Amino acid sequence: MQTIGLIGGMSWESSAEYYRILNQGVRDRLGPTASARCLLWSFNFSEIEELQHKGDWQGLTARMVDAAQRLESGGADVLLICTNTMHRMAPAVEAAVKIPLIHIADPTAERIRAAGFQKVGLLGTAFTMEHDFYKGRLAERHGLSVIVPNDEDRATVHRVIYEELVAGRVVPASRDAYRAIITRMVEAGAEAIILGCTEIMLLVQPEDSLVPVFDTTAIHAGAAIEVALAD
Repeated sequence: MQTIGLIGGMSWESSAEYYRILNQGVRDRLGPTASARCLLWSFNFSEIEELQHKGDWQGLTARMVDAAQRLESGGADVLLICTNTMHRMAPAVEAAVKIPLIHIADPTAERIRAAGFQKVGLLGTAFTMEHDFYKGRLAERHGLSVIVPNDEDRATVHRVIYEELVAGRVVPASRDAYRAIITRMVEAGAEAIILGCTEIMLLVQPEDSLVPVFDTTAIHAGAAIEVALAD
């Protein structure tokens, strides 16, 4: 079994889900006493959030590269960035280490294409929904057409993530708001919905959507299990 290096703490709420999914998946594959070999570098998310909203992407890149190199030095064989937004730094991280990085958008897009969908709605932080590092990869590498919510809905999605989900708060009214936003994206042509923030799976379940949802947290962790257990 290969050792999975996790860059987490962004937030720890979703990192805990990664840890659970990885260990449950390995146990399901190898037997009741088996668990995943993994290393976790966990950030203080309050520092990351401050730099994100200041737009200090250079400072964030330096921190991500440092975390990746620490995990590689510690013995990680494969690397995961346990957040969608910080995949903005994925190229710099890949260039700084010799071990492979599993980009969260790639297994997600592969799953969507395998299910026969081409036009998808994307929920995530404002950075993920508005910047091109994520939408562009989905379109250019995987041929997907990506819909994002309107300005007001994007603000709602972003606020709920940073004010509630990263703090472990699941608010029924916010679930209702997300349901309405998803419905509007479906009306705009979305055939499926990407839960493009690793905390959204705490709030949105398949029954909250009129179309299939693709949970990037579960898909990303699942892809890591496949790599770690490959012969």
